[in-house]
Formats: sequence, C-alpha cells, structure tokens
Amino acid sequence: MRCAFTTVILLVAATTVCTMGELGGTIPKSDANRDLLLVVNKGDRTLSIVDPESGLQLAVVAVGGTTGHEVAASPDGRTAWVPIYGDSGVGSPGSDGRTVSVIDLKSRAMIASIDLGLPSRPHCAIFSPRNGRLYVTSELTRSIKVIDPTARRVVDSIPTGAPESHMLVISSDGERGYTANVGSGTVSAIDLRKKVVSAVIPVSTSVQRIAISIDDRWVFTADQAKPELAVIDTQKNTVKTRVPLPDLGLGMTPTHDGRRLLITHPSSDSVSVLDLHSMKVEQVIHVPADPQEILVRPDDRVAYVSCDQSKQVAVIDLCSARVVRLIDVGAAADGLAWVAASHQ
Repeated sequence: MRCAFTTVILLVAATTVCTMGELGGTIPKSDANRDLLLVVNKGDRTLSIVDPESGLQLAVVAVGGTTGHEVAASPDGRTAWVPIYGDSGVGSPGSDGRTVSVIDLKSRAMIASIDLGLPSRPHCAIFSPRNGRLYVTSELTRSIKVIDPTARRVVDSIPTGAPESHMLVISSDGERGYTANVGSGTVSAIDLRKKVVSAVIPVSTSVQRIAISIDDRWVFTADQAKPELAVIDTQKNTVKTRVPLPDLGLGMTPTHDGRRLLITHPSSDSVSVLDLHSMKVEQVIHVPADPQEILVRPDDRVAYVSCDQSKQVAVIDLCSARVVRLIDVGAAADGLAWVAASHQ
C-alpha cells in the first residue's frame, strides 16, 4: 500500500488510480466482467450482491433462514455460502441454527441448504486453500464442520477444544486453523490435517474476531475486556505482545502487502490502521455507526467496512485514509466477501 509520491504529476496520477471506479463515471459492465462485493444483512436475512465499481446494489437474495452473519465466496466465484446462525448473539439465549445456505451468483437465487445434522450455531465459513473444502465454525458442538462443496454435505468434524468458537482463520498452506473462542477468552490453534488441537491460548476474559498475518507469523484477536489487540506468535502458540487500541476492537484484516492491519471499533464508529512493523496505530478513520467487518480490495487501495446501524458499507480510500463513498445495503450489515471478475 504505497501512496507516497515525490512529484505533483505522480501525486495526481496516483490519486486518479486510487479513486477511479470508486467515485463513479465508469461504463457499466456485465456480471462476468466485474468484481462483486457480497454483504450479509443480518436484520433483513438477506445477501446483497454489490457492484463495488459503481456502488450499486445489483440484487438482494434471501438467505433462507434466521439469520446469516458471515459469507464465503467459492474459489470459482460461482456461489456464496452463508451459515445460518440463529436469532441471537454469541452466548445469548435464542434459536440454534443448523444449516448452511448456498446461493448461485449468476441466477441470484438460493439453490441449496446443507444440514449440519444437529443444532450448532454455524457462524464463520472459509474455503481451505489446501483442499477446497468449506470449513465452518460450529459453536455449540465446539468444532469445525468440513463440507464438500461438490457433494454439498458434511464430510468431517474437527474439534476446537473450547466453546463459542466464533470466528476462524486458516494459514496460507491450509495446514493450520485458529478460532476465536468468545466466552472463554481464548484462541485455539488447530492442526487441520491431523484434526487435533495443538493449543488453547489464554488471551482475556472475552475475545472477538480474529485475523492472521499474510506471512502466517502472527494471529490477532481483539480483547473485549480492555482496548487491546493480542498478537499471537504462531510458532510458539503464545501471546507475544499486546497493542493498545483507541477503543475495543472487533473486525480486523491485514492489507495484502502485509504492512498494516485494519481494525473496526463499533463503539466509536471508527477504523484503526495499525502499522505491523512498529505495532502502533498510525491512523484512525471515522465511519458510519457500528462498523463490523472489514475487507481490503486485492490491490490494497480500497477497504470496505460493513456498518450495522447505518445499513451501509463505507468505502475507504486507503491512499487518503478517508471515506469516499457509502453504499446502501440492508439492515444490520455484517459479513463481507469478494468475488474477482476473473473467477466468475
């Protein structure tokens, strides 16, 4: 994410590149020729399919249950997978979801519902880079369910060693997984090939969400007892350091160049930019109410932030560190996924 320029001419050119396609004025493209942004709307029980270039919502698809929180796009860009969690927050009384909905992005319709076998509150879904299978956290069963996307059925279950395994990240080789276990305030390190828990790492009384560095060296989770980011050494499976934050963190993701970590702060309606070399917050960007998840575009020039209360996705130009557009979506916007044009 290099946005420093030495001449006026280069600065003007770079600004044009950073904002082009985010501020409009482009020729509409067919679905096959454009990137797509997927947004889960918890309150509406829908999935928004958005053209990120024009900022237009192309379609709204019912997810078939109460309610989806997160979404994963298939590697081939043809389908979206939404776990149906239930009608409550993590650890709170309510209904217990047990299915994963499959949405065809070409027909913009739900085409399948995969039953996990018992009430489980499935939440976070990630496709493995190793075997192409879908890994879904299952909070009530303290496990990760493994789905064969071709057969559309559960083919395996991997223990997490802790309750309320809410969010999941997987290493770039697909060998290791890490879950944020909310109520126990821990992170589980899991050998996905051997299907065993390597360690359950104490962090705090409660944690939320999780991210992994591009080089797989660090795992990050947000302490919910105090405004700190726990940084876990993945070689030792211990907390290496704790980084002070301006407020309690929630969603987080690294930039693709590995230099920064972006962190949402729902209570202060902001996003922090953490320098991963100095481990210090270098910028704070204000966004609409209750930011949840954050996704960085593959070119590292733009970030998208789902904002629960405003029913919007904030578009941040990472070169200027400012919001350049608000995209209208649905109520309680949360989970995000990117579908590249070349993968459709």
